[in-house]
Amino acid sequence: MKKQINLRLAGIAIVAIIATVVSVTLIYYNLFQKQVSSDLAVSAKLLKDTHLFESPDIDPNEIDLSTDISELRVTWIDADGTVLYDNDVTKDDLTNHLNRPEISQAFATGVGESVRHSDTLNKDTIYYAVLLDNNTVLRVAMEIQSMWSVFLSAAPMIFMIILIILAICIALSHLLTKQLLHPIEMMAGNLNNADYKTPYKELEPFSAKIRSQHADVLSAAKARQDFTANVSHELKTPLTAISGYAELLEGDMVPEEKKKHFYGEIQKNAGRLLSLINDIIRLSELDRSEAMAGFEEVDLCEIMDECKEGLAVSAEKNGVSLIINTSATPVHGNREMLKELIENLVQNAIRYNNPGGKVEVITENKDGGVLIVRDNGIGIPALEQERVFERFYRVDKSRSKATGGTGLGLAIVKHIVEIHGATIELDSALGVGTTVKIAF
Repeated sequence: MKKQINLRLAGIAIVAIIATVVSVTLIYYNLFQKQVSSDLAVSAKLLKDTHLFESPDIDPNEIDLSTDISELRVTWIDADGTVLYDNDVTKDDLTNHLNRPEISQAFATGVGESVRHSDTLNKDTIYYAVLLDNNTVLRVAMEIQSMWSVFLSAAPMIFMIILIILAICIALSHLLTKQLLHPIEMMAGNLNNADYKTPYKELEPFSAKIRSQHADVLSAAKARQDFTANVSHELKTPLTAISGYAELLEGDMVPEEKKKHFYGEIQKNAGRLLSLINDIIRLSELDRSEAMAGFEEVDLCEIMDECKEGLAVSAEKNGVSLIINTSATPVHGNREMLKELIENLVQNAIRYNNPGGKVEVITENKDGGVLIVRDNGIGIPALEQERVFERFYRVDKSRSKATGGTGLGLAIVKHIVEIHGATIELDSALGVGTTVKIAF
């Protein structure tokens, strides 16, 4: 970043210097040209006032201004354009001048001027002509260096000045870059310090965003670490049980009448292990799922009908009444995900209920679609309600394991709700029951 800033500042300096040099040269040359033109006008007036070229007895061959005015070219032109005298070139070598711009202007308006460039000599010649009283034109001219020649003659000095200014600009750019970036570097070193004030007001939104993202990254890293630890612990428990039972059976240390029980425990723990792995894989798939993937218009009532049979068996097994109060509720979503959401919510309500309790499932076609799962089970303490959607978090750990819960069901529900852009509300009271409301 420093290198890029330095290069850009140096580039700006170079462009500024070149633009300045070109502008100053143009301005200087134009002013110089105007001054020469003004001097020529004065010279022409002075020559006119001498009345030398208006005398009726004057012999052009006797006029000699070549030594008196060496830098000034004087030309006398007759009314028909014939050159009567020139102090620089023999008049016989000159063609008719009537078509020259400055001459035609002088005959028309009394004065005329023009500038012509010589590619051969790489010079500009400025001409000024004035009409005399005898209807002849007196023209004066002076050669000056062309603008390109002026620039080339000054090029060594200009180049030296450019190098000096460029060196100063580069040094200043390094200093400015250091001063600009130092506060940013300080801010980067104080990301964890919430009390640190950014030196530039413009950086405050940037600083707040970085701090927020930094906190999110740390939070995600901690959540990943906790998840890994929880996964290891949750997998270790059934594996240890399976290993222990198998070892006892292999060593023939289990009485015949208890072997069936041991086989049942192995099967139960294997099933728990399989459920854990399936839920972990499912969570991983949801983490990678893209929003709106496979979305279509679906009916929550139809999805509930598809889940009803399996959930009814689970409810009967746990001695819980399942009440379905649904009506056509179209929503935009992924059918399989919504089916999984309903199954997890209802299974959770059945699992954490009391014998003789009830679970009610309601769908309402309002505000984009609403799903409500209500039970009169054990409820959730107020202090723990915010954590029930965390991975592996269980309100009643012994009950969850006894009923086959993995602690990931509500985490999967939360993921699916987020993917659908829905909101989830939890209302629960200990010993009274729990109501979960999802608004699409």
